[in-house]
This record gives sequence, C-alpha cells and structure tokens, in this order.
Amino acid sequence: MSQNHAQGHAGRATLAHHFDTPAQQYDSAKFAMWLFLVTEVLLFGGLFCAYAVYRANHPEVFLFAHTLLDKTLGAINTCVLLFSSFTMAWSVRAAMLGQRRLLIGLLAVTLLCGFGFLGIKGIEYEHKWKHGLLWGERFDYSQLHYPEHGTPGPNEVADGLDQSALRLDAHGYPPQAIPRNVHIFFGIYFVMTGLHGVHVIAGMIVIGWLLRRTLRGEFADGYHTPVDLGGLYWHLVDLVWIYLFPLLYLIH
Repeated sequence: MSQNHAQGHAGRATLAHHFDTPAQQYDSAKFAMWLFLVTEVLLFGGLFCAYAVYRANHPEVFLFAHTLLDKTLGAINTCVLLFSSFTMAWSVRAAMLGQRRLLIGLLAVTLLCGFGFLGIKGIEYEHKWKHGLLWGERFDYSQLHYPEHGTPGPNEVADGLDQSALRLDAHGYPPQAIPRNVHIFFGIYFVMTGLHGVHVIAGMIVIGWLLRRTLRGEFADGYHTPVDLGGLYWHLVDLVWIYLFPLLYLIH
C-alpha cells in the first residue's frame, strides 16, 4: 500500500510528498495564504489607526496638507490598480481553464500595470522631494513662500502641486493661515504609501515568477495553485490602495 502511495506521488510532479491529494495540497496552501494576508491586514491596520489618531488630533493639518497632493495622479493610479486587479482575476480563470497563451498575456499586462503604478508614484515622490514636502525636520516650509499676508498666494505654491483644492478668497489667498505641523501629514503619507509601494514591488516579483513558470509550461493539467495565491496577494495590494487614496487625497 505504501509503495502504491509513493508511486502515486511520483506520478504527479506538482504534488508535494507530504500531501495525499492535489485537493488537500490546494486547500492547505489557500489556508496558509489567508493566514499570511491576515498578518498583512494587521500591519496596515496599525498604520490606519495611527492615521485616525493624528487626524483626530490635527484635523486642520490634514485638511490643508492634502491640497498639496496631486489628485489627478492619485486617481490615475487607482484606475491602474483596479484594472490590474481585473487582469489578475482573469489570469486565475485562464490558469484554471488551461489557457496558457491568454494567461501569459494577462500576467504580462498585470506586471506592466505594476510598473505604471510605480512610475506614477515616482513622479509624485519626485515633486515632493523637489519642493521639500517631506517628513519631520526635512519639511521645508519656505517652499510654501509665505507672503506678507502670512499665507501663500495663488501662484506661490510650488510648481507641480495641485492647487485646485485651495479655496482662495477674493484677494487670491486661502481664508485661513497655513497650520503648523504639516510635516506630520507627510510623515504619515510617506510611511503608508512607501510601505504600500514595497508590497507592490513584492507583488510584481511574484507575478514575474508566475509569468516565467507559465512560459515554461508548468501550469497544466488543472494545476494553478501558485497563480491563485499570487492573485490573492495582488488583490490585497489593490485593496489597501483603495483605502489610501480617499484617506490621503480626498479629505473633507
């Protein structure tokens, strides 16, 4: 009996030796992945709690500082990730149906979306770095160009920043002075978006690995577990951004 058991395992290259059936292996892998995703949710959950505490204590900082973010680029990145989530879900379906050529194309598109997201985020970071909109002591308030009125004029906010959300009065100035501790907002912004960016890179590495294995024809005969698990991770990355975008860019 044990010999037959061993032969059965040897005949199925995708089945690890410590599992009896492919179904058992798939269920175990799926359960482990969900446990891992729970730890990721706890990680970002702590950051969201910190965000809530600081925003409750410094609402005026968040109301002002979010106007210095580029909502257009943030919205484009949101669309890019939503589309990549769609192509990733389609990739899992293609793997289940054994549609190898379609799977290759969908994984490649998803990977390109990841590069697109990072490229746009890099443009945003470049603007922030250039104009001193950073964290802690690195924040350069002089870049806001305080005029005699004590607040920046309509053309005195650094180039490349979104001015549409600045509600200017009849004289072209915001109705309230710039609050202190604006650097707190950007500290939170860089931690949350930076950590998310690291996860995007990790997801892209996984997708690249899946694409390589697909090109080698390793997903066949109903075996698609790695694609399914990689899809779950990528969906979490997308979901986190769905929360980050309104919390950082669309504050009211």
